[in-house]
Amino acid sequence: MRFYSLILGLTLGLAVSSCGSDDNESGNGSNSEQGNTTQVDVNNTNKNLVTEQTPGIVTSLEFPKLRGGSSAVVAHYANGAFNYAVEWDRDLKSCRWSCYKIDDSNNMQNVSRYYPSSKGQPQYPQDEDFPDSWLANDPFYSSGYDHGHMCPSQDRVNSFMANYQTFYLTNMMPQLNNFNAYVWATMEAWVRNKKKESIKDSNGNTHPFADTLYVVKGGTIDKSEQILPNKVHGMVIPQYYYAVVLCKNYLGYRAIGFWFKHEANSSKNLSPYVVNVDDLEEKTGIDFFCNLPDDIENKVESTPVENIKRLWGLSN
Repeated sequence: MRFYSLILGLTLGLAVSSCGSDDNESGNGSNSEQGNTTQVDVNNTNKNLVTEQTPGIVTSLEFPKLRGGSSAVVAHYANGAFNYAVEWDRDLKSCRWSCYKIDDSNNMQNVSRYYPSSKGQPQYPQDEDFPDSWLANDPFYSSGYDHGHMCPSQDRVNSFMANYQTFYLTNMMPQLNNFNAYVWATMEAWVRNKKKESIKDSNGNTHPFADTLYVVKGGTIDKSEQILPNKVHGMVIPQYYYAVVLCKNYLGYRAIGFWFKHEANSSKNLSPYVVNVDDLEEKTGIDFFCNLPDDIENKVESTPVENIKRLWGLSN
């Protein structure tokens, strides 16, 4: 059974519908609701709040701070488990970000990449839980831009439904092929492989590099100076793309950000593109990992870049 929710600005007056349970994996404590009010966790002043319009999944660690207003968040579930969520701006007709996690429950390959099984079935289907009026047609077709996955297909090969959902048009952003298939693909594979790596402690004991990876990926759509002048059938084209990853392991939490100019780039070296989360938040205007307790959030997001590279194995 798949869970569906639309999370909108309160001015739109749209209630949440669901057919599954919420997955709350916040860093510390939870929101307590009394009537129509929500008590804010004193240890986490900026976390997403659970209200009648927003289900508990938005307090999971991969979720950035919700923007509201003209933006909606669609959360997809596959086989009873949270798959990924996308924040969509209805005015800009664009995805702002997709967020998801990689853990032991989904870090295996049981299926191959989705391809249509019959003639006429689209490779990039409409999001079944999305109003047609928000994205009526495939704006990428014959545009000269790739369908750039934000939640990658290869990160969701644990089941057919999980993989199929990554091909929804709402999970796509326009990317040049010589960006999408090269430096972007290199970054995606690097993130994915961190779940498979191990590290040793000071006593020589081996631990997984990551118990869980919380991932957010997207492109810049909100600042005019970060958008290319041309459009794809009304859809804005980001001038920059970013990825940000929070790792949870036996030592606690660590985070890394990447910032790429949207241009031809075949580099295999990711080190020049590393930024800390504070810098990425300033560039994008997005509050990442808002559901972490404030003390942990402040520490992992302000880590100096050279320390980040060392902690993540990207030192030159």
